[in-house]
Amino acid sequence: MREDVRHWLTHRTYHARIWSPGELADAKRRQNTTVSVVLPALNEERTVGAVVEAFRTTLLDKTPLIDELVVALDPGCTDGTAERARAAGARVVDCREVLPHRGVYTGKGETLWKSLFVTTGDLLVFVDADLVEFGPHFVTGLLGPLLIEPGVQFVKACYDRPLVTGGVAPVGGGRVTELAARPLLNLYWPALAGVIQPLSGEFAARRTVLELLPFPRGYGLEIGLLIDVLDLAGLDALAQVDLGRRDHRHQQDSALGTMAQEVLHTALRRLDGRAAVPAPATTLCQFERDGGGHRAVERTVCLEERPPARSLPEYHARGRLTWVR
Repeated sequence: MREDVRHWLTHRTYHARIWSPGELADAKRRQNTTVSVVLPALNEERTVGAVVEAFRTTLLDKTPLIDELVVALDPGCTDGTAERARAAGARVVDCREVLPHRGVYTGKGETLWKSLFVTTGDLLVFVDADLVEFGPHFVTGLLGPLLIEPGVQFVKACYDRPLVTGGVAPVGGGRVTELAARPLLNLYWPALAGVIQPLSGEFAARRTVLELLPFPRGYGLEIGLLIDVLDLAGLDALAQVDLGRRDHRHQQDSALGTMAQEVLHTALRRLDGRAAVPAPATTLCQFERDGGGHRAVERTVCLEERPPARSLPEYHARGRLTWVR
């Protein structure tokens, strides 16, 4: 593993439990900063109310850590998400009504991009609205590095994502992460090899960074922002926080194919225009649970190819070869 990645894993990986809401609220007050929490939502009437209520009661009413709690509705939303969110105490923004002259599109990236125009916080925390097992630590954990470490600009969540199949819930999930995103990042952006969940939907950042970045409209959002922050601010500006476990619904394989293609397209697009494409790395860094944290496991990847048989003299002389048995 590269030394810079090893150092980053040690100094920029945190656990959500180390910060309390009160401690972070004190830090926020001293820094005279403001916090917006945004929940992008597409037909999440079943879960959004509980998520909003948990964040509002603990982090807004009880402890003044957040200044605004916004549910940003995807233009494709057709159920009662808006009503449930308002009833639970969130401000609801219909993204169809935000910058309509710039176009109205569906997609999480589109929703989060438009949320920049309707929120005021210096720090923004994005949490998906489809969570079924969560807590206020989803917000406090992501805010912690931004409020405690001045050099941190962008914070990714990491967690276990149980994949429930036939009553069995092994630690796993994140299939597009393991089969597409992680190998690609290890190949061409090895500085990001230590990011445990590069496609995690939960992240936080300083507005001054987000306002400089393009936002892929669809599933390429997370990997695009990750690569762009690395290019803009460097590895040490990134941090990751272990939130423990994240339970939510999983996509069908057909949907995962679309997701993977958008992720690959977004990443490869960021190789275009570079003066030189870096030589692909020959190792893959993966992660396993180790007690209360994660253990990095590095595996060698074979990238070499044999030449065409016809290009070798041995092939043309194959009738005269003596094989060793």
